[in-house]
Amino acid sequence: MSFENRSAAGRSLAAALAGYKERLPIVLALPRGGVPVAAEVAAALGAPLDLILVRKIGVPSQPELAMGAVAGGAAPIVVRNAEIIQSSGVTETEFNAVRDAELAEIERRRRRYLGARARQAVAGRIVIVIDDGIATGATMRTALRAIRARAPKELVLAVPVAAKDTLDELRDEADNVVCLESPTWLEAVGFFYGDFRQVTDAEVIATLARFPSGQAPSAGG
Repeated sequence: MSFENRSAAGRSLAAALAGYKERLPIVLALPRGGVPVAAEVAAALGAPLDLILVRKIGVPSQPELAMGAVAGGAAPIVVRNAEIIQSSGVTETEFNAVRDAELAEIERRRRRYLGARARQAVAGRIVIVIDDGIATGATMRTALRAIRARAPKELVLAVPVAAKDTLDELRDEADNVVCLESPTWLEAVGFFYGDFRQVTDAEVIATLARFPSGQAPSAGG
């Protein structure tokens, strides 16, 4: 299966998650790519939409290669990929420098995307966490752990596509996993999309504006 774009993937994912509609879930998106996908799910389920701000910690010489990930907040949650750190020869000082830079980017995004917007209280609620796809899983693992720390009633991982091995490794982090495509080999998530252009800050902000804090989307949104 391939998806026309992120919105189309979101509509397909929403159909697979239809059973949650009557359970009043909260939908959390990983920006930026997860936002158009999550917006379709939130609209279909009549659920509020919020963000979970997580950043990959890339190897300095190869930024696309994740040696870990970090979730912001008063007590940031860091997940390390020891194998990648060791094989890349990254020192603790180098790791911490990249981590701190990503924490600064998380804060920038928090101010730009959310401003004074009230955050969703997830304690005791069903929470569906969405991205546009998963390759290595470092970022999603960190996101799930950060949300788990906020004591949801049920934690659901939902993505259009994910590498099978990675998805299997993430099952212990969530109470339920919904994935439309899980190939045994996944070089890049974008290969499963006809249109995989980068989502802009402006698009994230406009999408969130359709979902007033704590409410389902506005009519016609």
